[in-house]
Amino acid sequence: MTDPTPPDTAPAKIPRTIWRIAAVVAFGAFTGQLDTSVVNVGLDTVARDLGADLGAAQWIANGYLLALAVSLPASGWLARRFGPARLWLAALAGFTVASGLCALACSLGWLVALRVLQGLCAGLVVPAGLTVIGTAVGPGRLGRVMATLGIVVTLAPALGPTAGGLLLRLAPWPWLFWVNVPIGVAGVLLGWRYLPRGGAAPDGGGPLDGLGLLLVSLGVPLLVYGCAAWGERGTLTSAGAAGPVVLGALALVWFAVRSLRRAHPVLDLRLFAVPSYAAATVTSAFTSAAMFGAGLLFPLYFQLGRGEDTLSTGLLLISMSIGNVLALPITGRLVDRFGGGPVCLCGGLASVATTVPFALLDLHAGEVLVQALLVLRGFALAAAMMPPTASAYRAVSAAQLPDATTQVNIVMRIGGALGGALFAVVLTGALPAGPGYAFHTAFWWLTGASVLGLLGALWLTAAELTSTRQARLTTPRPTADAP
Repeated sequence: MTDPTPPDTAPAKIPRTIWRIAAVVAFGAFTGQLDTSVVNVGLDTVARDLGADLGAAQWIANGYLLALAVSLPASGWLARRFGPARLWLAALAGFTVASGLCALACSLGWLVALRVLQGLCAGLVVPAGLTVIGTAVGPGRLGRVMATLGIVVTLAPALGPTAGGLLLRLAPWPWLFWVNVPIGVAGVLLGWRYLPRGGAAPDGGGPLDGLGLLLVSLGVPLLVYGCAAWGERGTLTSAGAAGPVVLGALALVWFAVRSLRRAHPVLDLRLFAVPSYAAATVTSAFTSAAMFGAGLLFPLYFQLGRGEDTLSTGLLLISMSIGNVLALPITGRLVDRFGGGPVCLCGGLASVATTVPFALLDLHAGEVLVQALLVLRGFALAAAMMPPTASAYRAVSAAQLPDATTQVNIVMRIGGALGGALFAVVLTGALPAGPGYAFHTAFWWLTGASVLGLLGALWLTAAELTSTRQARLTTPRPTADAP
């Protein structure tokens, strides 16, 4: 077990070699994040060029996202089996090759199939990279390195729509995929040069629990898909939403019960017996639900509530990304100094404080006030989102990191899907009463979700304080030498 850095200990200096490893991992994460937002901009163009309707072309995006959820559960076992760095290299290489093949696709069916392959590889890149970072960095420096990675993850979706629009002006749609090839090749070469090999389990990761892998690999995407269908159709009772949600939930429950009884499960759920890990993971789920819900609400707030077009909406929302990027380095240092709980607690309070005004203000409130609130909200998200993730990784040993990174990513993905679906249903149901009522109602719901994240932060803070106190009690005190 890894204990958090005591609050009165100054954060350890991070060597240049560690920053180099973090930069390489961030490079891979940026590639995957950028691809998602760049391709989404060109769906209409791709559909027209391939003679398909936009509804069918949506599977270019949906197939990729579902494939991400399918491959994610396998990343823990694969990292233990082959080592996280080797897995990262293989996954990024596969993503790069699949990108080139997507650019050569001559029909929508082939393009969707290749996007699924691309998504399967992309689903392994992030957890494998986080395992590499967690193993190399150590708990006392994880906050600052995770903050750097968070900056990259924040910038990629913000830059993606602009980059995609520019590419489509200058070149045909296959360049939406060709652009990944030189970036991916550079990432693989840098990873081959700088990422430390090793990290495979001495027993090769143990025997593969095939049924367990099947259950979790079906359960996660079914639950995510069902939540998306719930948000799209506005009701959970339709067969397209209820069926996947129920089947996905049952598969995950079966997987959990079965895994707790096995010596070598695909994912070690016994990590949740560690109080600080459990608190951090649950808090990450709540904050992800609030973040993805806000990601749905704010673009619609500007478009439906304030009458802005798509381009203006994207530009107006950049202020939140700027606040996030500016706050993350500060947040990282605070996490390494005081632990993730207290920082997340401050972020939770700030998230509530910056959400309530949107539930009270007139839809046409002054632009300066709205932009100021968005910048402050970006600061709040930096303090609410990254710290619990860092705390979860700090709470486990290096050998347990492959399971921890996979589980946290799964929980965040499910939390985000539930949050997105819930807020879509709330907003759609309230719109007939008028945009003002609809958005005020939705923002009150978002405030409630932020409060749940705040309660999780309180739990995390208490768990970390208890862990630190126990560590001090069990650490032998130095004794003076006899004269």
